[in-house]
Amino acid sequence: MGHFYGKVVDASSNKPLESASVQLSHSQFDSVTKQKKEVVVAAMLTDKKGEFSIDKLPVFGAYQLSISTVGHEVYNEAIAFNLKPGDDMLNATDKDLGNIKLQPQAQELAGVVITAKQPLMKMDIDKKVFNVSQSLTSVGGTAQDVMRNIPSVNVDMDGNVTLRNKAPQIFVDGRPTTLTLDEIPADEIDNIEIITNPSAKYDASGGGAGILNIIMKKNKKPGYNGSVRGGVDSKGGTNAGGSVNMRQGKINVFANGNYFHFVSKGGYTNNRVDNVNDSKSILFQNGDQNRNGRMYSGTLGFDYFIDNRNTLSVSGSARNGKFGNTQFLSMTTDTLLDNDNKQNTGVNNSAGNFTWKNYGGKISFKHNFAKPNKYITADANYDNSNNSNYNDVFIQYYDANNNPSSPASNVRTTGDGINSNFTFQTDYTNPITDKMKLEAGLRGNVRISNSNNENYVLDSISGKYQNVEALNSNYKYNDQVYAGYVTFSQMLNNFTYQLGGRVESSEYRGELVDSNQNFHNSYPLSFFPSVFLTQKLSETQDLQLNYSRKINRPNFYQIIPYYDFSNPLNISVGNPNLVPEFTNSLELNYNLNFKNGNNILATIYYRGTSNLISQYQYWGENPNPAVNDSVFITTYENASSSKAYGLELTSMNKIASWWNITSNINLYNSAIDGSNLQASLTNSKVSWFGKINNTFTLPKSFSLQISGDYTSKTILPPGGNGGGSHWGGGNLATANGYIMPTGGVDAAIKKDFLKGKTLSVSVSMSDIFKTRTSRTHSESYISKDINSVQDVQRIMNPQQVRVNVSWRFGKSDFSLFKRKNMNDTTTPTDMPQGAMGQ
Repeated sequence: MGHFYGKVVDASSNKPLESASVQLSHSQFDSVTKQKKEVVVAAMLTDKKGEFSIDKLPVFGAYQLSISTVGHEVYNEAIAFNLKPGDDMLNATDKDLGNIKLQPQAQELAGVVITAKQPLMKMDIDKKVFNVSQSLTSVGGTAQDVMRNIPSVNVDMDGNVTLRNKAPQIFVDGRPTTLTLDEIPADEIDNIEIITNPSAKYDASGGGAGILNIIMKKNKKPGYNGSVRGGVDSKGGTNAGGSVNMRQGKINVFANGNYFHFVSKGGYTNNRVDNVNDSKSILFQNGDQNRNGRMYSGTLGFDYFIDNRNTLSVSGSARNGKFGNTQFLSMTTDTLLDNDNKQNTGVNNSAGNFTWKNYGGKISFKHNFAKPNKYITADANYDNSNNSNYNDVFIQYYDANNNPSSPASNVRTTGDGINSNFTFQTDYTNPITDKMKLEAGLRGNVRISNSNNENYVLDSISGKYQNVEALNSNYKYNDQVYAGYVTFSQMLNNFTYQLGGRVESSEYRGELVDSNQNFHNSYPLSFFPSVFLTQKLSETQDLQLNYSRKINRPNFYQIIPYYDFSNPLNISVGNPNLVPEFTNSLELNYNLNFKNGNNILATIYYRGTSNLISQYQYWGENPNPAVNDSVFITTYENASSSKAYGLELTSMNKIASWWNITSNINLYNSAIDGSNLQASLTNSKVSWFGKINNTFTLPKSFSLQISGDYTSKTILPPGGNGGGSHWGGGNLATANGYIMPTGGVDAAIKKDFLKGKTLSVSVSMSDIFKTRTSRTHSESYISKDINSVQDVQRIMNPQQVRVNVSWRFGKSDFSLFKRKNMNDTTTPTDMPQGAMGQ
């Protein structure tokens, strides 16, 4: 569905020409004469501004544009949509013809054939684009499920995402987001851009781990379109949702709503050995971990097309959810002190709840200049969320006769918080010539947060929870980042260079309200350069060398100076004195395209980080005043440095007309140096992981997808997830830990029904062979006489089956809200009803 628009002006005065006759014709085959003939497909008059807009056009083939008015020569031009491989279909079929003078040179634009089905993965030399609509195994899930299928990306059991073994920035529609991946429905996502080494145009945050940019579905074509969907899974979860888009004239209205009921079931084992002076303690835990929750979300907004070149967009969203988790563990402890072995059994049970509400709003403006691809945008985003949580932990030990060997421990932790986030950004793009391009922009971000945490113990006499005020905290902080960037690119024959520079000023202020303690870190000015050099070797080969500098600022959980007692076996606390880490990233890319859409992208990369934010464990006095002992405490520190380098290969292969394979393999070495914290705190390991995705187009409108992944033994990510340790014993000091090999296979099949394939039914199964198990080994050596070793194994939702049904509807109609002539028998050149929305 194509759209031409432009403005007609006088060649000498550049004044707009009102009531100029605009006629568009298209060559069609006459079945009677067996010859092609020109057929008028649209005719109209320009408005007072000299503007015209012609919509609902097939994107195939060439058109003839004819414009005439009194006192001027007739203007004729052959035009087309000039689609190229890799174009954004939505933007490429919205074509601005610019300011048209009535005496220009006619220029015929070449057209290309468009395939009906988009590939699962599109590879450019600076990014990879994953087409979510072709990912059958993630239907009915969330963005977490989508990420599990993307090359270069790993998702652990708790939903933490890493790109080349480091946590990337998550963007939505090109902007940083406060949403978590399990708050974004997979069915609302159009595609995901994987940008491994972003230029200075992008936010410098992320520590060089790259950006995962989630592009949401959009449709601004005249008429209406939408979809409804629902599904169930074998664990008892359900999902439902719908979206609708309506455009008439200058207004485009869109809305969507989603409901999710999550049910997760899994198992857990923990084997931990603590050596403290002359005492050796062995702890073994075994049990179940379950999660149950519901989430609701909705978005409502509109686009106002002020004229052909100016658009105002306003939208708002609301999300809320409630998650509960339970853990039932049996324990066995062996304590050896002075050759006296003492064994106890026990239970460690916990039940928690987390509730949140999120509200957001966005207003944006875009102005397209008469010059094609020259534009300026401005947008403001506001996001507010509040949350509350609690977690109850019950621990009881028993002797050999199954009698309580000590008083039971009942601990409750509660918390609530409010977060407000405001972002303003403006971007300017100017293709100075067809071989030179200038981009510039400004961005400001202010985040304000207030977190209140309290701890309670159950009084055995009164049966009531007593507040332990010494462990409570009320923490406020303000985080501000202001930035500006400029990039310039130029093509010199087959060589293209892009030089960019970004300047950011950042400041963090925190306050412990109860104790009146203040914390402050600031970087008045930081410079982040980027250089991209591309050499076109031939029509099928490109070579690129790129460099960038990035920053990773500590997150909220890493800096809040609050002791987390939700897991008494592994108490954690944030460090407000953390400083950001800085990373230099270097990549060499080679892209080779074969016939029939086959290609391969090879990347050699290096990433060096200073002031690495890392988990660190020490032996110290128990912060709980009711307990007189010493314990292991996990916190965060700035280690000396880390390095990572590797080779990554990504390939797309069309084995047959009905079989496509996307494969990815990454071989790399990671090294962490924490010797500034402790002499022995260093670690390095060569690792690799791979993914493969097979897509089959079968007869009778069936589609089949089989995917698999494998990750070898890998050192633990240095920064952890920053969210505390809520399951079992948690991980110990990162620099001496690693993750054992893991992998799994997923499959899905889909069947399309009805005219236009508007009704789809899909059945998927994850972790078919029940092999996707998380096993971590972590060690902490405080000294020769104080050390700890731990092995944790977890599995969650193996062999889960999900069934989903979706129906897409829509009709492109200029007169959606107008009264129609019932005698009108003309049929528009339209898609079949129900064929849109995908």
